[in-house]
Amino acid sequence: MTVRVRFAPSPTGYLHVGGARTALFNWLFARHNGGTFILRIEDTDRERSTEESVQAILDGLTWLGLDWDEGPGVGGPYGPYFQTQRLESYHAYANRLLAAGRAYKCYCIPEELEERRKQALAEGRAPKYDRTCLGLSGEERQRREAEGRRPVIRFRTLDEGETVLDDLIRGRITFDNSTLDDFVLLKSDGMPTYNFAAVIDDAAMEITHIIRGDDHISNTPRQIQVYQALGLPLPQFAHVPMILGSDKTRLSKRHGATAIGQYREAGYLPETMVNYLALLGWSLNATETVFSREELIKHFTLERCSKNPAVFDPKKLEWLNGVYLRKATPERLEKLLKPELVAEGLLSEEEAADPVRREYLRKVIELQKTRLRTLAEFIPTSAYFFRDPGTYEEAAEEYLKKPYAAAALRRLADRLEKLEAFAQPHLEEVFTGLMTELGLSAGELIHPARTALTGRKVSPGIYDVVELLGREAVVRRLRAGAERAEALGE
Repeated sequence: MTVRVRFAPSPTGYLHVGGARTALFNWLFARHNGGTFILRIEDTDRERSTEESVQAILDGLTWLGLDWDEGPGVGGPYGPYFQTQRLESYHAYANRLLAAGRAYKCYCIPEELEERRKQALAEGRAPKYDRTCLGLSGEERQRREAEGRRPVIRFRTLDEGETVLDDLIRGRITFDNSTLDDFVLLKSDGMPTYNFAAVIDDAAMEITHIIRGDDHISNTPRQIQVYQALGLPLPQFAHVPMILGSDKTRLSKRHGATAIGQYREAGYLPETMVNYLALLGWSLNATETVFSREELIKHFTLERCSKNPAVFDPKKLEWLNGVYLRKATPERLEKLLKPELVAEGLLSEEEAADPVRREYLRKVIELQKTRLRTLAEFIPTSAYFFRDPGTYEEAAEEYLKKPYAAAALRRLADRLEKLEAFAQPHLEEVFTGLMTELGLSAGELIHPARTALTGRKVSPGIYDVVELLGREAVVRRLRAGAERAEALGE
C-alpha cells in the first residue's frame, strides 16, 4: 500500500500553529513512508473563505518547506483540489444516500430547530434533531417547498449499536450510536458540510491515513458511518493531541502569536519552526530536542506521538532559534537581514550591492549571531555598526559621568588615531597601557569606551567592536563621547 495523506485547511484566516503542526505530521509521515502528501483547500465556507487566506496558507507551507506532491499549483490525478470545484461529486453521493434511505430532506427552519433545542435542554435531553422530516410524505414535502422552504439533506445515523474507531495514536474508542445526531450533509444552498465533503474527497483521493487534531475525534463516528453507508474503503485515523498555552488552556491569540507568518516576521528561521512543531506531540527520546529535517523524516512514526496535550513554550522556541541562528552561515543571514537594514536606512541600496560593504555586514553578523535569539533582535542590537549612536542608553550613560571619563576617552582616541596596525592584539596593548598610565581598572576604561562607541551598556567584546568599526569611526565616536562626558559633568 502506498501511503497517501492530506492536509486540508479551510482558507478563512492565516495558517496557525496547530494547522502547521498537522501539516508537518502528515508531511513527515508521507516522507518517512515514501508516500504522497496532498494539499486540499476546503473552501466551502463561501462567506469567510478568501483568496488572501489561500495565499497565506500556501506561503506558510512553502516557507516551512512542506512541499506538496498534489494540490494547488501542482495538480495531480485526483483533482481538482478546491472543494468548491467538486460540488457535483457531493450531490451525486448525497443522491445515492437518499436513494438508499440513509439520507432525507429536512425542511425545518433555524428558528424551529432552536426552539426544539431549548426544549430538549429544559427537559434534560440531548439536543439532537428529532427527525421531524424523516417520514414526510411527498405531499408534505411539496407543501413545505411551496412555503419557500429550501431543504437541507440530513444523514440518517444508525439508531442502535456502536461505531468503533481504532485510532493509531489513542487506541480503540467506542461511540454509542444512540448519541449521534442526524447531521446535515448538504446545506440549503447546496454546499456540503465538513463531515460529508471530507469523506467524499478523502475516498476519491484514495487517502490511506487521516492525521489530524484530536478536536476532530467527535466527527469521526459520523464520518465512519458515511464511509460504511456508501461502501467506501475506510482509511486509518490518527488524532494528535491539542496544543496548549503556558496556562494549560487551548493555544489562542491571548498567548501571543499563533500565525506562522508572525513568527517569520519576528525573525524565526523555518528550520526552527519545523523542529519545534515536531516536538509538539512527538518525541524520539527524553533528551534530544534538536533535529534536522532529514532526522525528523528518518525517525517520525505515529507510534512516537503522544496522547497528551503539548504545551507551546515561547522561551524554548527562542532558545531553539538561537541554536539554528548560530548554525546559519553569515551569507544566508545576510540575505535575510539586508532588506530590513535597507528599510531601516542603515544600508543604502548601493551599499547593499557593494561587495566591500556586504563583507562588512557578514562580519557584523558573525560577531552578533551568537547573541541573538531572533533575527528581529539584530537591528536594535547592531545599529551602531552602521551609524553613530545619536543617543546613549541611560544605564550606559552613567559611565560617562565618571570624573575621569572625558579625559580618558580623548587620550584613547588620540592613541588609536596614531596606531599603525589597527588590529588585535595592538588594540589591546593601547587599552592596557592607558589603564596603567591612568590608574584605571579594565572596566573603568572599557565601560565609557563602549558607551561612546555603541551607545549601549552591553555589546560584543570591546576589541572586536573597535576593530570592526575601524579607526575613523572609533576616533570620531570616542571624541563625541568625551564631549558628552564633559557636558554631563558641568
